[in-house]
Amino acid sequence: MKKLLCTLAAAALLTGCASGQTSASSEDHLARIKKAGKITVGLEGDWQPFSFHNDSDQLVGFDVEVAQNIAKIIGVEADIIEAPWDGLFAGETAGTYDMVVNGVDVTEERSKTYDFTDPYAYDHTVLVVKTGNTDIKGFEDLKGKTTANSIGSTYMEIGESYGADVKGVDTLAETMTMVLNSQVDATINAATSVQDYLLTTGETGVTIAAQMDEATSYAIPLVKGADNDSLRKAINDALTQMRNDGTLKQLSEKYFGADLTAK
Repeated sequence: MKKLLCTLAAAALLTGCASGQTSASSEDHLARIKKAGKITVGLEGDWQPFSFHNDSDQLVGFDVEVAQNIAKIIGVEADIIEAPWDGLFAGETAGTYDMVVNGVDVTEERSKTYDFTDPYAYDHTVLVVKTGNTDIKGFEDLKGKTTANSIGSTYMEIGESYGADVKGVDTLAETMTMVLNSQVDATINAATSVQDYLLTTGETGVTIAAQMDEATSYAIPLVKGADNDSLRKAINDALTQMRNDGTLKQLSEKYFGADLTAK
């Protein structure tokens, strides 16, 4: 038995050394992406104006074009996959997506698991209530109230932090409908998305009750580890090029009606 264990241990050591050598000499994530000729991007596809389908059912939006431009600068195609928000991070961790470009807020908690690129846009968080609601004038009034937000989103966490009972849903439109129908008292979301919703729908039944002073930074999360170091640098270089040549500003003005790329 001892001989067998020693033999197995020796084999394990040899295998470990071999694995280490293979790992050391293997291509990193960026090299694999370039070899494949494409970068797989995860995003929602139903969060206007970040990503949505236009009247011709084409996938468009700020994040869609940001991802496509990053891919072009890196020298590959952007293979975009639409998925619910609450599955994007798990998909990236599992390797389904090379990166997630979905207006992701940079938070301390997320930074424990993911390494973020440089921010590529800034936004503010707003609180939306049914028009005529006088009980909620600010975030501090959410204690004991109900809100609706995307499952696992920063906005869901904000509602909970203020003492609200948060109902998890999939889309911004659903949250607005729940507020309009008095199923919940409020919803929290990005100012850009809410303003776009109000503009495109002409809805007057909901209104912005409050806005946070601190800006939200949007960046691209990548799984932590040396495997993504060169990919993160390549994305940052691409974002810098897009900022310097005016591409980011043009895309922001195209989809938001304002330049949100400068803090």
